[in-house]
Amino acid sequence: MRLDVSTQARGPMFDGRARAAANAYVDRLERNLAEEGRTILLGELDRVLKTQTPYYATRIEVVDGNKIWDSRVVYGPWLAGIGSRNYPVTKFKGYDHWLVTRDKLNARKRGIGERLLRRYTGRM
Repeated sequence: MRLDVSTQARGPMFDGRARAAANAYVDRLERNLAEEGRTILLGELDRVLKTQTPYYATRIEVVDGNKIWDSRVVYGPWLAGIGSRNYPVTKFKGYDHWLVTRDKLNARKRGIGERLLRRYTGRM
């Protein structure tokens, strides 16, 4: 008696569709997280700044789809408390808006990723 077993590798896992969907998911997740981080950061600026001027807030943007930055506004490091003119040179120690944004975004990233993944698993 003899039994021959053979298989054919077909479907999204083998023809590249799953890899393409996974790459699209990662790209979209990075973009969504960056946009969410920008939204959080703008909210934190509203919290810490007593007098809002729109210049700094309008310079905060998402670049390359996955980075949040303040477009090198000259007083950005001073606001964040990491500039050369912060304490002990002046009494101003800076605000925590970038740190709080990081922490809030880290707390939300899993939920954002899981919700987005549901849209992509059907393609895999």
